Amino acid sequence: MIDVYSWPTPNGHKVHIALEECGLRLGRDWRVHPVDIGKGEQFAPAFLRISPNNKIPAIVDPHGPDGKPIALFESGAILLYLAAKTGKLLPRGERQRWEVLQWLMFQMAGFGPMLGQAHHFRLYAPQKIDYAIERYTNEARRLYGVLERRLQASPWLGGRSYSVADVATFPWVRPWGNQGVDLDDYPAVRAWFERIDARPAVRRALQVLADARAQVQSR
Repeated sequence: MIDVYSWPTPNGHKVHIALEECGLRLGRDWRVHPVDIGKGEQFAPAFLRISPNNKIPAIVDPHGPDGKPIALFESGAILLYLAAKTGKLLPRGERQRWEVLQWLMFQMAGFGPMLGQAHHFRLYAPQKIDYAIERYTNEARRLYGVLERRLQASPWLGGRSYSVADVATFPWVRPWGNQGVDLDDYPAVRAWFERIDARPAVRRALQVLADARAQVQSR
């Protein structure tokens, strides 16, 4: 059984979704260990041995590629590992695989980090800094424009098939309002988002640790 160390954030949900989409079921094939980042649990020495960058998510698979346990951190690496392990969410053809990988890197290097900055300065920064709010809100809207143009031309980010690129990007679109974005301005993104949001594996994955998050919010 794969041990998943996570919290219900966009990066955590990426891995929850990938596991379920790959046919791995919570309670049967994987179990989740909550790491409450609001309490600083990501800095615990035991977790740091798995995730040296003190970030969620991380996994430990007792049956790694060589039959021995393997620990992985970084959500993009985990998605690629699960795709390789199960043969799902990544095309076999070389050209198609590179199409997917470039959009996965787009999410990892730009879409996620920039939207994270928009969240921070719009919602959580102790001081409201107009320059930062404007900068990252504008960047969020620009990045949504990149997605819109892609999804006007292709049903999925990586091309013809649903893939790790879609799995990685979807959770970051969920809180679009917090990013200063109106999804009605991006109809192709909205249609793509709604298709993914309706998938049974995605609905199951979004419930993972939902109760833990609700308890934090009610404190």
